[in-house]
Amino acid sequence: MDKSNRNHSIKCTVSSCKYHCDNADYCALSQIQVGTHEKNPTSVKCTDCESFEALG
Repeated sequence: MDKSNRNHSIKCTVSSCKYHCDNADYCALSQIQVGTHEKNPTSVKCTDCESFEALG
């Protein structure tokens, strides 16, 4: 994965993610999956980036 290849359509500030671009607040993936951990989401806090992978 080339983390210098920013996807300007996906802004991201989660620097602990494997796909976060090191020098900018973007994702290096070509697409992401967004989901929810709640039955009836009602706010931003209820949504999740399901493409997240921790550094390591």
